[in-house]
Amino acid sequence: MKYLHLIVRNLFRKKTRAVLTLGSIAVALFLFGLLVTVETALSQGVEVAGADRLMVINRVSLIQPLPISYRERLLQIPGVAAVTYASWFGGIYQDEKNFFPQFAIDPESFLKMYPEYSVPPAQWKTFLGDREGCVAGHSTAKRFGWKVGDRIPIRGTIFPGTWEFNLDGIYTGKRPDDDTSQFWFHRDYLEERGPDWFKGYVGWYVVRVDDPDHAVDVVKAIDARFANSAWETRTDTERAFAASFAKQIGNIRFIILSIGGVVFFTLLLVTGNTMAMAVRERIGELAVLKTIGFPDVSLLGLVLAEALTLAVLGGAIGLGLAKAFTLGGDPTGGMLPVFYLAPSKMALGLLLAVMVGVLSGIVPAVTAMRLKIVDALRRV
Repeated sequence: MKYLHLIVRNLFRKKTRAVLTLGSIAVALFLFGLLVTVETALSQGVEVAGADRLMVINRVSLIQPLPISYRERLLQIPGVAAVTYASWFGGIYQDEKNFFPQFAIDPESFLKMYPEYSVPPAQWKTFLGDREGCVAGHSTAKRFGWKVGDRIPIRGTIFPGTWEFNLDGIYTGKRPDDDTSQFWFHRDYLEERGPDWFKGYVGWYVVRVDDPDHAVDVVKAIDARFANSAWETRTDTERAFAASFAKQIGNIRFIILSIGGVVFFTLLLVTGNTMAMAVRERIGELAVLKTIGFPDVSLLGLVLAEALTLAVLGGAIGLGLAKAFTLGGDPTGGMLPVFYLAPSKMALGLLLAVMVGVLSGIVPAVTAMRLKIVDALRRV
């Protein structure tokens, strides 16, 4: 710490160059923060999926329904602890751009299946007793300015007509990356007003197993139970089911790593060039420091400390701006419901900045350490 003042003075001796280098690092880490946030948003279902939950869908396609009678048959399978179901509604609120997921659910079992979601008990009780009631996620309610007691009209697409709901509750997530964009309403309401072709059917089932270690056996038992029936099933763990959706978008992780690699290499060039120029400009000063007794290791440390300070300061600025940007919520209008830059990702960004600082400063630092006093003074 006693050399901190010297490090800062040397770092900002060429203010324009230092500011431009800082800006380059900050922009790079800002982009890194946004990229990992998008990657988290696209794969958030994979990260937060329950280890003890299974998804049961129609073997043909997710858009094909399953009979409501399957619920009791699922409960009879050894290893199944609980069952709930849901159906995709696909309605439009005011404008087609206002996308958010809407599900017709079984209120009695749905919230028990997803303990990560929290609804005030009084609001949930009202919802249970209101056939036209609904519960919206906190982010969706905030996005549209909804409050409990509002009457919400939604225009159906799959299920035609204008459907009106009473907002009886607003749910929140117990974890920062829980999806709070969903909209739930009674499946009985859909059954009552919906078309005849959907009566007696649901979109998919969610099954909780009593022991996650036996999930594979339960998956096989479920699909075997309904094999060769008119409505065969395809069952998978919730984590694998969510991962399959993420893969449809593409290999996001590979894209992030590819862009990150380019950014990392570019930062090395920019920061390394800055430090090399700084050392060349101070050859005489470094020789004087050696003359008055500064050991070689101290000069090595000083140059490395300058590079680290430059990289970490720029990285902190960039990641701070990225965090501030994500606090504004999903900028896509509902396509990325979980738009959250986790502290672990910020720590990864800072680690990247530290690596840039060390790698870009090591060659100039070694050059300064090996500097011979006579040769350096001769060059002045």
